[in-house]
Amino acid sequence: MARKGDKADKFVGQIETMRFQNAFNPYAETCCFCDKPDGAELRRQNLSRVLRAALERGVESVWIARDLGYRGGRRTGLALTDETHLLPHANLLKSAPLRRATQGPAVSERTALIIWRMLMLINKPIFLWNIFPFHPHEPHDPLSNRSHNRAERTACLPLLLWVLQQLNPKWVIAIGRDADITLRDISVQARNVRHPSYGGQNEFIRDIAEIYHLSSASVREAPQKSLVARHERQSNAASFPLLESGSTKL
Repeated sequence: MARKGDKADKFVGQIETMRFQNAFNPYAETCCFCDKPDGAELRRQNLSRVLRAALERGVESVWIARDLGYRGGRRTGLALTDETHLLPHANLLKSAPLRRATQGPAVSERTALIIWRMLMLINKPIFLWNIFPFHPHEPHDPLSNRSHNRAERTACLPLLLWVLQQLNPKWVIAIGRDADITLRDISVQARNVRHPSYGGQNEFIRDIAEIYHLSSASVREAPQKSLVARHERQSNAASFPLLESGSTKL
């Protein structure tokens, strides 16, 4: 197990060294708007802990999305995970405790709410990753989202391949068009599902329910709408703009 822990730490250390223009590396950089002084270190610990747990215990699936969003992974260091789902993430993979790297109230993300609603229903070990595991943003606007470009994607493909080779999941789920195209390009067999943002919530829920054989009663639309409405109320109360995990349609 120590060897697998070393693998996780070495992988995170490699990611820490990578830099891209107009992209925030949450494992190396500190956000002046919200981070604790040791924010980058805490995010490195978070990623190392979930990866170590996945390597040691195994996973059934790996879900692949596009890149980190400023309300989610920029703050937590974890794909498709906002600060309100750090505890469920640790519980899902039976990892060591995950910690917030930011100050102030916890921030939620609409996409993460839907993703984690389904993950908690499935309740199986699933590892989350992104094609570009950093937060790409518009120039001079660090709290915005943009889609990564081809050069950024190419530079990070070895990371994606390492994750898939090491974890060897039963299923690979491509969340959104960009993830699906990238996985096809590198000849990775994956089930494609609609990204839950930009009106894709119901299709995502339907697709995931079909793949994991979830009952219709457990994925009724009403609870989903309630979760999104609650998220919007919380976001408005915090005066924090409600944006999705990307700035362009997936």
